Amino acid sequence: MASKNVIELIKQLRERTGAGMMDCKTALEANDLDLDKATDYLREKGIAKAAKKAERIAAEGLSDVKLCEKCGKCVVLEVNCETDFVARGDDFKNLVDETAHLLLKNEPKNLDEGKELTKELYTEATIRIGEKLDLRRFDLLKPSENQVVGTYIHMGGKIAVAVVIEGNDKDFADQLAMHIAANAPKYVNASDIPADVVEKETAIQIEASKTDPKLSNKPENILRNIIKGKVDKILFESVLSEQNYLLDDSKKVSQVLSENKTKVVQFVRYQVGEGIEKRHDDFAKEVMEQAK
Repeated sequence: MASKNVIELIKQLRERTGAGMMDCKTALEANDLDLDKATDYLREKGIAKAAKKAERIAAEGLSDVKLCEKCGKCVVLEVNCETDFVARGDDFKNLVDETAHLLLKNEPKNLDEGKELTKELYTEATIRIGEKLDLRRFDLLKPSENQVVGTYIHMGGKIAVAVVIEGNDKDFADQLAMHIAANAPKYVNASDIPADVVEKETAIQIEASKTDPKLSNKPENILRNIIKGKVDKILFESVLSEQNYLLDDSKKVSQVLSENKTKVVQFVRYQVGEGIEKRHDDFAKEVMEQAK
């Protein structure tokens, strides 16, 4: 029977690492009951376990926005896990919060630097949580003295938005962030749409016009204008300034910005899991296979 001292050490090791009781007991026995060495031992095991999770798909998670009240900097980030159950847990929420603070404090230049900065944090979290965890992306926004950041988080972190506008109207900036969350624009102005995107959509509409009997006898110059109109209509749906304003759909965002004597400098909108192909497991089949 384990002594009270060993039991207490197991308890401390579990609190420190979140590992299972038998794993803690094995780690302590392998390291002469040295708590620090046993912690490192479990972390090393955790690294091995994390490597096995590399092929899993982490498509759930949380997006978040953190704003530094003192310096005005802002970070928008998305952290992924494998299940919505984990995403709703306090341990995962704390991981997202700690990640945001590290990113704000250290200002990594890119995602690779961000992952390296938080590597130890994610290794320890993987041991505790037992799922593949991933800092998928982040953006740092640094408004100037005459700019303000508006933020909005939808459905507890399924969508996170930060928008930088000229001036100091924080309430309006927050309302604009809400609009961006709901309407998912990709560009601030039509002039921001890349030329290759316009070319691609134009090519699609040209091909579509060839099978449209209503356009078969149109003169070339008229057809060209019709195609341009269709391209503009489709692409302008993703342009912030061209969208109908969420809180007053009788006005376009451009009009509301003009009335508020401001303009949008930049915005970031993250929606959890967008662009990730989720895995759809057959849970009943998996249980039957494990029962064989």
